[in-house]
This record gives sequence, C-alpha cells and structure tokens, in this order.
Amino acid sequence: MPRGRIIAITSVATVLVAGAAAGGAYYVLHTRGSAAQTAGHFAGAWSRGDLAAMRSDLASPVAGFDAAYAELAENLGAQKTSVKLGAVSPAGDDRAKAAYTATLTLKNIGQWTYTGSFDLVVKDHYWKVAWTPAAAHPSLNGSTHLALKATWPQRAAVEDSSGGRIDQGDVGGSVQQLVGYLDKATAKDVAKLGSSYKPGDAVGRGGLQETFQKDLAGVPATQIMVVDGSKKAVKTLKTIEGSPGTAVRTSLDPLVQKAAVEAVRTLDKPTSLVAIRPVTGEILAVVNNRGGFNRALDGRYPPGSTFKTVTAAGLLAEGLTPEQKVSCPAKATIGGLPIRNSDHEAFGSLSFLDSYAHSCNTTFAPLAAQHLSGGKLYDIASKLGFNQALNIGVPATKGSMPKPTSEADLAAESFGQGRITASPLVMASVAAAVADGTWRPPTLVPALKQKAQPQQLPEEVARNLRTMMAAVVSKGTAKGAGLPKGTAGKTGTAEFGTGPKLDSHAWFIGFRGEVAFAVVVEAGGMGGAVAAPVAADFLRALG
Repeated sequence: MPRGRIIAITSVATVLVAGAAAGGAYYVLHTRGSAAQTAGHFAGAWSRGDLAAMRSDLASPVAGFDAAYAELAENLGAQKTSVKLGAVSPAGDDRAKAAYTATLTLKNIGQWTYTGSFDLVVKDHYWKVAWTPAAAHPSLNGSTHLALKATWPQRAAVEDSSGGRIDQGDVGGSVQQLVGYLDKATAKDVAKLGSSYKPGDAVGRGGLQETFQKDLAGVPATQIMVVDGSKKAVKTLKTIEGSPGTAVRTSLDPLVQKAAVEAVRTLDKPTSLVAIRPVTGEILAVVNNRGGFNRALDGRYPPGSTFKTVTAAGLLAEGLTPEQKVSCPAKATIGGLPIRNSDHEAFGSLSFLDSYAHSCNTTFAPLAAQHLSGGKLYDIASKLGFNQALNIGVPATKGSMPKPTSEADLAAESFGQGRITASPLVMASVAAAVADGTWRPPTLVPALKQKAQPQQLPEEVARNLRTMMAAVVSKGTAKGAGLPKGTAGKTGTAEFGTGPKLDSHAWFIGFRGEVAFAVVVEAGGMGGAVAAPVAADFLRALG
C-alpha cells in the first residue's frame, strides 16, 4: 500500500478519536434541564402543598424551610395556595431568578395575593433553588413572621319572629337555653373557626349563638402584618375589609312564649311545653320550668297514649272508620304480653272514636296486631316525624320508634310504651300534622334548609283524626280539664321505670286555631288530670 494512503487513514482516525474525546467532555460538563423547568416544578409543588417535592428542588437543606410555609397556614389560616410562575431571568453565571404570584385563600377572610421571587443556582450540573425565607414572602428574613390582626364588627342579633332581640340576657322563660351565650375562644375554637380568631375573642357557646357563630360574628377587617420575634408590628402588608354579621331571625312568638311560660311556672315538677304553627312547622314557643338540659327538645320520654294518635292514623289508613264498632275489655293478652287500661277501666263494645277518646289500650293493641304488623306502624310513625333527623337550629333529639320485633313488641308500641321515646317537640309536630294534614319538619330558624321532606296524610285520615281528637276533649279523658272551645287533643299517661308499681309521665298534645302543642309533666301522673289543665291555661292566655 502506498505510504501516502497510510498517512491519510491515520489522520482520519486521529480526528475521530479527538471528536469522541470532545463529545465526552461536553456530556460531563453540560447542565441538565433548565432554570425554568426547576422553577416550574417548585412552584407547582408549592401550590399542591407538597413540601417533600419542594425540598427535592433545593440546592442544600435549609433550616426554617418547613416552618416558613407552615406559618402561612398556622398564622394566616391559608387553606389553599395557588402559585403562578412569572419570568425566569438570568442573574449571572449559573444563576437565575424566578418571579411568582401567590394567592392564598385565608379561612374566614378571603384571598390575599402577593408577588415575590426565588433564586436558582446550578449545583452538580442541575438547576436548584437557592432558598431563603424571602422565597416564601419577600418580607421574611428568618427573624420576621407574618401575622393577622383582626378587628371584629359589632355582633349581630338573635331575634324573635317580630324582630325583637332575645340575646341580651333579659328575656326569660327558657329563651336563653335556646340562644346560648358568649364565651372566650379557646385554642380549640381557634383551630375550628380559623386564624382570624384569637384565644379570648368572643364566640358563641351553646344554642343559636354557637350554631350561627359565623353568621352572627361577621367577617373582621383584617390586617396582614409583618412582626418581629417579639410579635411587635413591623409593617402592614395588606388590609382586607370585613363585613357585618347577619341577624338570626327565629320563629319564636313572644306572646305565645309568654303564655307558655305562665302555664308551667308554678308546677312543682319538671314541665315542658312546645308550640308549633301547623302550616309551616315553625316553633312558636319552647319552655321548661326547670334548668339543666332542655327537656322540651332533648327529653326522651315514652309518649304513652299520645302515640295512639300515630296508631290511629295507621288504622284509619288501613280502612277503619271512627264509627266502626270495636271492643274495650278490662284485659287483653297479645303475644304473651298482658295489657290493661288505666285504672282497670273497661267499656265493652264501643266505636273506634270512643275507644280513642277513652284511651283504651285493650282496643289499640289487638287492632295493631291485626292491621299494622309487617312494619306498617313503623312506616306511619316515620311519616309523622319519628326516626327523622331534626334540623331546627339547635340540638334536638329525634323521636325513636324502633321496628317491632314481635307481636308483643308491636302491642306495647301501639299505645306508646315499649321502646318508643319522644320529646315534647316531636309530639307537638305530630299534633301539628293532624291539624294541617301534613307533617312538616319543625324549625326554630325558618331560613334553615331542611333535609326531611313534608309528609302529607291522606285527607280522610287527617279529617277523621281531627274529629277523634276533638272527642277526647268533649267527652273523653280531657273532658274535665277546662280546655277552651275549639281544642282537640290527646292525653297520655306514660309509665316508666321498673318494679311492681311504676310512676307515670303526664302528657297532653293538641291544637287550637293556628297553634299545635305538647305538654309533658315528669312523673306527673294522669295526663288528663295534670297535663291537660296546663294546656288549658296556655290556650286561655292566648285568647
């Protein structure tokens, strides 16, 4: 081979080797990614609250990193962060600066938007964030902090149906049990309500004051501030305007409430009364003559024979009529359960209407066993407000009527014993349903949205029930109670406790005109002799 050819080949080989060496050097020295990519990743992780992903972008671990972002949530109540990346500009050899716009959603305050920037640097051939506290906010330097100063508006009022204030402690008659009171916020309250609250601020405790805390308190005018280590203000970054609280208008009628108060005032046993407007379900009065828990709303009493109104509704829906002949013997046995009437009464053959008026257990238990098995009694009770969650504006216990598990269980429940429990509120809503023909979820605050839906009774069932309840007053167990003309109702004598001799709660439920009601006297005895006269005093005071 000629010498010149050999030389040429050797030169080419030398060039190729040199090129390979140069390519390797380029690979080793080249910076991966870009400043914009790293900045975008960091900003995205910040928006998601992913501190671990943010840390992975740091040039080196930095003390105070977690704390800087934690205080946005803890000190300012930031619930959501949105970070929009701006321009990423060179800032010298292997350095860059990324601008951003951060929008924080602050609990109970609103949104706050600010701008800032963070530095980037090349480290180990990768773009990394050269983090300082100023990256979280331009005013942070390691010794400064962000804080809120809230100025609360005047608290709004809790009102009765006419707009009168009932939250100033000068309205008696159980109203304060409904309204609640103001207390100093604890750390637990602050955690629940948001960072615009501080320990010691006024917050509602119990009743409507607590339920509607945010509405009544309004939104404070809030200053977002920079403070030093001793919490002394350095400067104000932003002032966010607040808004006044919203008054809570209740359905309480001051005249009805007063009449209820006077009716129960002098009784020597715990007595509760609830009144409802049938056409709306609005609660007109709630009264307890004893302190402690709110028996009118949270009492869990066996309803006794007032529950016969529910059973009668079921029997009428099954085809019985008020005139139909039935039997009221002194004793009956259903499913092995011995049943008797109050004072061992017996009325022999009589109409279904009269068996209701005289409150014959020995009529209702056999009829229920015959016509309302298979869940029918449970279904009609649920249509009349039992087993329905209540949303009245303050805590209230729902009526409970478990499904009967045996014939004996069904028999006991047919006259309001067994496992049934109800408050005066629940039984007042039963009376209201008969008066109007539709059960409506009761409410103390008409503006509240209800989950439970109104339940309409068949027209004939409601009409017959009204006639039967009127008979209780005209010729039945409430005849001697002095109830004013036009009153319809049902007495109840509900046994409770254990042992050979049981005490009884005295009940009376009913309606007159535009008011339905329920009265219970704990361990009061006979409903017709004790509770019905209380209702009579109440109705006479209304005029």
